[in-house]
Amino acid sequence: QVQLVESGGGSVQTGGSLRLSCAASGSIYSATAMSWYRQTPGKEREFVAGVISGANKKYGDSVEGRFTISRDNVKNTVYLQMNSLNPEDTGVYYCKAVIRGHEFWGPGSRVTVSS
Repeated sequence: QVQLVESGGGSVQTGGSLRLSCAASGSIYSATAMSWYRQTPGKEREFVAGVISGANKKYGDSVEGRFTISRDNVKNTVYLQMNSLNPEDTGVYYCKAVIRGHEFWGPGSRVTVSS
């Protein structure tokens, strides 16, 4: 069983930056994939970024070029560096781990971007 806890959310103005962290209680070394999703009121949860085992990274179209995902297997932590934020990036950001076919989610971290 792995528990995930996100941190680093908060309020920022348009054009600002935030870095989210997702700390895992157990090892993520064997995780097939570590991903970030976000959800805004009235919308389905949206894929933001993911890093597959190795260095294969993928990004949602709306964040490509602005967000960067990275993972530190020693610290069992995944990061999401978010730059050039805009109000459309507002939402609750969730971390997800896929380990041996099982999905684990964190409780989320809220990000608010004001114009």
